[in-house]
Amino acid sequence: MKITILAVGKVKEPYLREGIQEFSKRLSKYVQLEILEVEDEKTKEHASPREDEIVKDREGERLLKKIPDRAYVIGLAIDGKKYDSVGFARYLEDLGVKGESHLVFVIGGSLGLSEKVLQCADQKVSFSDMTFPHQMMRLILLEQIYRSYRIRNQEPYHK
Repeated sequence: MKITILAVGKVKEPYLREGIQEFSKRLSKYVQLEILEVEDEKTKEHASPREDEIVKDREGERLLKKIPDRAYVIGLAIDGKKYDSVGFARYLEDLGVKGESHLVFVIGGSLGLSEKVLQCADQKVSFSDMTFPHQMMRLILLEQIYRSYRIRNQEPYHK
């Protein structure tokens, strides 16, 4: 299976980059992993709702250009479906059984994903009702994908 993480902006914090690199290495045993980034938009501190939508739309257009045809698109959104780790492992396994060979997880910028990207998604997934920094979300996502493969293969992993 091929998994693409498509995200807005660069990861600036060294500790996050190290964690992302570690879980990318661990995942290479199970999947072909690709991490793609698109440029983020500068956002004003006290922007109007309309200005925020313009920022999300611009970032969204960049994201949409990177989504390959025939990929199964999973948008990370706070109002998406929630899974526990075992359920997430089953979900990913079910996608593979159904013939989905390329999953694209899309992570928006600091304002989230545009409506066009969310409409393009085959599924929306939420990791919590809480909001996480979009750069940290990459690490959380990679760890959960790795955990799901360990669960699926009945391999030990810390709880």
